[in-house]
Amino acid sequence: MATVETSVVVHAPLATLYAIAKDNRSFPLFMPDVKSLTVVEEDGNRVVSEWVGVIAAFNVKIRWTQEDVWDDAAHVCKFSQVKGDYDSMDGTWTFTEVREGVTKFDSVLNYEYNVPLLGPLVGNVVHSLVIKNMDSVLETLKTRAEEAETAARKLV
Repeated sequence: MATVETSVVVHAPLATLYAIAKDNRSFPLFMPDVKSLTVVEEDGNRVVSEWVGVIAAFNVKIRWTQEDVWDDAAHVCKFSQVKGDYDSMDGTWTFTEVREGVTKFDSVLNYEYNVPLLGPLVGNVVHSLVIKNMDSVLETLKTRAEEAETAARKLV
């Protein structure tokens, strides 16, 4: 199983970033690699959703159903694939206030994705694409939170 760990510092309050990250329904609106996302079950801080992602480099769609469990007190989301195209996938998003108005966003993704017959040949390529994708997810959420914070300051 491969692990990808990424982090980003966001110049926005923890509450702003956390709320944007928790609103996965909106991801297809601003994340080009997320073709669609449908919430199929919601029970408090537990959300199950069906995802369709795009690997543009291979012109391939990946489908999976994911369970997210949000801990609002600790500002952590633990997620895992319930079923889908990955052989396995789980991880954690952690949000930590660095100082007022600045938040650190850490992501850990554990995954296994084997391509029949080509697995060993494309394993490194897939891993580099996963790293690029996770960096993009964090940067996209960072940008969205920082833009929201700038807009909020202009209203004051």
